[in-house]
Amino acid sequence: RGACAVSPGGGGLGRVRGAMSGYGVEERSGPHSPEYRLFFRDAAGRYISPFHDIPIYADAGKNVFNMVVEVPRWTNAKMEISTKEPLNPIKQDVKKGKLRFVANVFPHKGYIWNYGAIPQTWEDPGHKDENTGCCGDNDPIDVCEIGSKVCSRGEVIKVKVLGTLALIDEGETDWKVIAINVEDPEADSYNDIEDVRRMKPGYLEATVDWFRRYKVPDGKPENQFAFNGEFKGKDFALDVIKGTHEHWKALITKKTDGGEINCTNLTVSGSPFCCSQDCAKATVDAAPPCTAANPIPPEVDKWFYYQKN
Repeated sequence: RGACAVSPGGGGLGRVRGAMSGYGVEERSGPHSPEYRLFFRDAAGRYISPFHDIPIYADAGKNVFNMVVEVPRWTNAKMEISTKEPLNPIKQDVKKGKLRFVANVFPHKGYIWNYGAIPQTWEDPGHKDENTGCCGDNDPIDVCEIGSKVCSRGEVIKVKVLGTLALIDEGETDWKVIAINVEDPEADSYNDIEDVRRMKPGYLEATVDWFRRYKVPDGKPENQFAFNGEFKGKDFALDVIKGTHEHWKALITKKTDGGEINCTNLTVSGSPFCCSQDCAKATVDAAPPCTAANPIPPEVDKWFYYQKN
C-alpha cells in the first residue's frame, strides 16, 4: 500500500483508492487497528453509505446485484460494514476488546471466497423467517463470491446470484448467498447452484465445512444450518434477497424501528435519515488520519486441526 494522501476535496488525511464500478474508498487510521475505517464515495467523489446509498441492483432486469466486498479471499481480518456508525464505513470487528481474525481451520486459509454484503438489504431481528424459524441477524445479507479474482476490500462488484445456504448462527438466521462476479471469465457458465457443483466440485461442501467449524478454535460449538446444510437454488435465493430488501425499505423509511442501526444516508428519497454532503464530510473529517497498517499478530497464521464431529 502507498503512503496516505490528502483526499480530493477533503480536509482530513485519508488514503483514496480509485473508482470501482463508479465507487471509491478512503481509508482512515491504519488497517488492523481498532480505529481503522474505510469510507465510501460515489463516482462524483461525494461521501455515501455503502449500506444505504449503493443500490441493491446493478441491473434489476437481469437480476444482477451490487456486492460490497468486505473481506478479500484468503485474508483473515473480520472486516464488516459498521451498521451502527454514521455512513457505515467498513471496520474490523472487535470481540472482547480484541480485533477479530477468523481462524485457519484445516484445510482452509482465511476466507475461501470474496466475502461481503448486498447493499440495501437487512435481516430484520424482529422478523421470524418462515423457512428457518429464526429471526434475522440485524445485518445486510452476506455474499460469498466464488469467482477466480481476489477482490480488494471496499470494491463494489456486480454479481449473479446462484443460490444460498441458511446458517443458524447462535440462534439467528444468517443467509449466505452464493454468487459470481459477472466479469469472471466463466460467469456465463454459472446460472444456478448446480452449476457450482458441476464446475467447481467440492467447493459447496467446503463452504458448509468452513461455516460449520470456523468458530470452534474460539471455543464455540459447531454452527448449525437450516435444511440440513443443503443449498437452495437461485430462485429461492432471489426471494430471500428481495425479502431482506423490503425489510431494509421499512428500516430506512422508519416504518420499522432499527434500534442502534445508523440509517444516515444521502440519496434515499422519502427517508427521514437523509443528511447533507457537508454533514457526511464532517463525519469523515472527524476520523483519525490515515496511517500505515499495523502488523498482523503472528497467531493469526496458526493452523488448527481437529476431527470433524
